[in-house]
Amino acid sequence: MSANENNIKTDAIIIGAGPVGLFAVFELGLLDIKAHVIDVLDRVGGQCAELYPEKPIYDIPAIPVITGQELTDNLMEQIKPFNPTFHLGQMADSLEKLENGNWLIKTDANTVIEAPVIIIAAGGGSFTPKKPPISNIGEFEGKSVFYSVRKMNDFKYKDIVISGGGDSALDWTLNLQPIAKSITLVHRREEFRAAPDSVNKMKKLVEIGKIKLQLGQVVALEGRDGQLENVVLKSKENGEFNVKCDIFLPFYGLTMKLGPIANFGLNLDRNLIPVDTEKFETSTKRIFSIGDINYYPGKLKLILSGFHEAALMAQQAFRYIYPEKKLRFQYTTSSSNLQEKLGVK
Repeated sequence: MSANENNIKTDAIIIGAGPVGLFAVFELGLLDIKAHVIDVLDRVGGQCAELYPEKPIYDIPAIPVITGQELTDNLMEQIKPFNPTFHLGQMADSLEKLENGNWLIKTDANTVIEAPVIIIAAGGGSFTPKKPPISNIGEFEGKSVFYSVRKMNDFKYKDIVISGGGDSALDWTLNLQPIAKSITLVHRREEFRAAPDSVNKMKKLVEIGKIKLQLGQVVALEGRDGQLENVVLKSKENGEFNVKCDIFLPFYGLTMKLGPIANFGLNLDRNLIPVDTEKFETSTKRIFSIGDINYYPGKLKLILSGFHEAALMAQQAFRYIYPEKKLRFQYTTSSSNLQEKLGVK
């Protein structure tokens, strides 16, 4: 791989099309920096759109409640004026430093992009759900076993078994209960890792008979042609027994992998990318990291933290891309120049 005239050339390459990567397009766009965005998923939105598109988010400033999909849609609307180019369903596969100082990235789909700066906004890297150790689970996946909830209406009037003790298991128990025919929550012990408020709400629903809580483990699945009929539970008190089930939702967490990014020559700390807190630049000049994939003292893995990091990153990216220009800090509320870029003047 080397520089040639057929390479796509742009100002910045963003790896990751989650909320933080999308907001980076906006912050860069305000500074006249064009971006190409690469994401291994076939849609924008990252984990927000993939894992909890209809799950409510409560900690976006000035927005009391918004779903992952709504947040993604709003960010896409916000960055429209800057016309980013997306390369979806592709993984950033290899990285090369060119003699002219630019970076060259090649994806696993043989897309080759050259740019002065790279922004890694890849969340936790590529992620896959941890699957229960059930031999025939593959027969039901995508038909009656799901590792995420994309459309709540698909689960209306269903007998649902949810397994797990973390936030995802509790959140979907609470969110699906009003529309499901029945909900059975399965966890191996009485203690839960989820937010205390969610646990308390779940226990109240158990008390009034709205959901069932079973202590134990799902050990087998029964059904035909991909459609579940029962899950087999095992507990100390009752041994093995069946629970009627149309849908099984196992929430055992995610396995995170950096993928090819781990081979980019960056200093890593426990599979995270250390950055400074002035520019959010990595150990390698002209490569930045924002969002959940980076690390610095006091780091909080919140979307709003990633938005802040994107704003500061863009300031330094400008200095690399336009070394001859003076960087003027402007407010969107008062700058006619920025308002014109946004199409609101």
